[in-house]
Amino acid sequence: CWTQWFDRDDPTATGDWETLSDLRNQFPDKVCPNPVDVEATTLSGTPADQTGEVFFKYDTTSGFVCRNEDQNGGMCKDYRVRFSCPSSYCTEKVCWTEWFDRDNPSGTGDWELLSDLRRENPGQICETPQYIQAKADSVLGVFKRDKFYIYNPTKGFVCRNEDQNSRIAGTTRSGLDAADQPSLRDDEENIKDSLSLSLLFVFLKGLIF
Repeated sequence: CWTQWFDRDDPTATGDWETLSDLRNQFPDKVCPNPVDVEATTLSGTPADQTGEVFFKYDTTSGFVCRNEDQNGGMCKDYRVRFSCPSSYCTEKVCWTEWFDRDNPSGTGDWELLSDLRRENPGQICETPQYIQAKADSVLGVFKRDKFYIYNPTKGFVCRNEDQNSRIAGTTRSGLDAADQPSLRDDEENIKDSLSLSLLFVFLKGLIF
């Protein structure tokens, strides 16, 4: 089965960067762990290999990258990319854990490490989580303006205050929902104009526990 089409970047800067790592961060539950094929086309549907452009990356481990510096014309076209997933992934049944919230950002940040969550919630998280998701103010998604120290299903989630433009990272709360990527909102009561975030996350359970 194929994923949806992704178009997270425009070629106006250094090129069109549709890397697998960036796509997984932005769409954490939309790409399988080990894609078996990748396809890229322009937004109008022309296959990438028919455009005559040179690609820096175009594979199942890195994703797709077209750099402006490699083109005779000076700028890449705007591309979209999708990935093919193994049949076992497409047919397997998966389920979500509950939402976990063990820390608040009043110290160094919000630390929701998988090791800590397993210790505090024995038997509630599968042996090999496949995905992790985050939520802000009851809206699911990943935020481009935030910097996360750790955000993956093998280690968990960490938002450090020192990495943020604002003073304090968001807090995590329990809950379960699904939605498209949200936008951030400024905290109107914070005179220092820092961002007030509430982050939630969930692990995708596998079939074998």
